[in-house]
Amino acid sequence: MDRRAFLAIAGTLMWTPMLGRGQASGRLYRIGILHPGTWSSDPALADFVTPLRELGYTEGGNLVIERRYVDGQLERLPSMAQDLVKSRVDLILAVGTLASQAAKAATTTIPIVMLGNGDPVALGLVASYAKPGGNATAVVISPQGSLGAKKLEMLREAIPKANRIALLLPDDPGPGTAQQLQEIGQAAGSLNVELSVVRMQGTHYASAFATIAAAKPAGLVVGAHPLFIRDRKILIEMSAKYRLPAIYEWPLFVKAGGLMSYGANDVETYREVAAYIDRVLDGANPGDIAVWQPSKLYLVINLGTAKALGLKLPASMLLRADETIN
Repeated sequence: MDRRAFLAIAGTLMWTPMLGRGQASGRLYRIGILHPGTWSSDPALADFVTPLRELGYTEGGNLVIERRYVDGQLERLPSMAQDLVKSRVDLILAVGTLASQAAKAATTTIPIVMLGNGDPVALGLVASYAKPGGNATAVVISPQGSLGAKKLEMLREAIPKANRIALLLPDDPGPGTAQQLQEIGQAAGSLNVELSVVRMQGTHYASAFATIAAAKPAGLVVGAHPLFIRDRKILIEMSAKYRLPAIYEWPLFVKAGGLMSYGANDVETYREVAAYIDRVLDGANPGDIAVWQPSKLYLVINLGTAKALGLKLPASMLLRADETIN
């Protein structure tokens, strides 16, 4: 077992003994959330108050949550991070690379728990996985890289004769998006696949998909980004309109009608976020808490969507699927 897998399992095992800690302290806790999207757009994050409640934290009781969502206006993240610092929160939960960078720049003293799909060491957010250092630790949704390359491989397996595949990314200057582009580009070269990259401006989905369709790709890789979680219904509708087999990162896309996803389990991930918040609020130094990574990644396939697209998936892929939706 490698070090990262061991740390991931260890982080999961830490959940059980900490139940009720928040309830027992009698304190009032203040958590700040810094997020590039909207609260209502991410059901898993919206529901992370449930595992917090299991740990003894009740919003409106002993817990105050200061929400700072910028609804896609990424340039506002630094000022919102400063606003949370001024609000004297006990901890900041930063979602995504840009939010994490903004939080790190805003404070060196308030504890930060970061959530994202980029490598926090490569991005300079922590010193190491085992000992992050400073005032921050992280929960990452990929045990290696951004999963972009693996998603491209999965889509190519679903469409064996595909020689051109599109990649949709937001117009995000952050290093997390750049990392995905680099990894998927390298994978495309090794798979002998022509990659058609479309960087969407703002929320101009119609224009982006028209550009994608003009390139006549056999399939579409949708990049991992909080804004795409917010707009998942639009992405799924546009993919269906152009009859594009698409792969996403979170299972919630597939449950909403997307073809397939490969990545961490969203509910499990946010339970770990709650567990990390609990540890920090109990007094642990985030710089001493090892970065959590999932020990298992999930392949989820929507069979109804595959049928609607006229796509016959390989039996080997169906057998490997962790969940299928009819």
